[in-house]
Amino acid sequence: MNKPKIVRPEECQPAHAVWFDRKKYVTINFMVQRPKDVQVDIQPDKMILCCKNDTDDWIYNELYFYEKVQIHDSRERVFDRTINILLRKVKPDYSWPHLQKDLAKPSWIAVDFDNWRDWENEEDDGKEEFERYMDTIQEMAASNKGPAPDMGDLSDSD
Repeated sequence: MNKPKIVRPEECQPAHAVWFDRKKYVTINFMVQRPKDVQVDIQPDKMILCCKNDTDDWIYNELYFYEKVQIHDSRERVFDRTINILLRKVKPDYSWPHLQKDLAKPSWIAVDFDNWRDWENEEDDGKEEFERYMDTIQEMAASNKGPAPDMGDLSDSD
């Protein structure tokens, strides 16, 4: 069963959206006051959102994703002030430097810095720290093999 194609209303405005990247998902929150008649069409390479807000203005957003998403594991949830879109990446563990394929960023898209995490280097940083720690332990163990240093010159008896 095909969904009816969402037609762009003649008079409409985009909803402001904030997004953030995770290892397996990209999350977009569209800011719409009391959304109604919400239609969301998530395709592998783009999505369309169309609805009305609390003052019956038409809201319409269309965007082409930076990378492909899995449509069957992506979903939307409608709240009182936001429409939350969760997009499952086709390529997990691959960072999206921006939300859209087009580098010209529309004014209605912003990064959600409150939820943003630089997850790319999370495990690597831990691994690097662990390796530095192990090197230090090995150096300490190696230096303990020789005789203890003579500390006789440190006495206070002068």
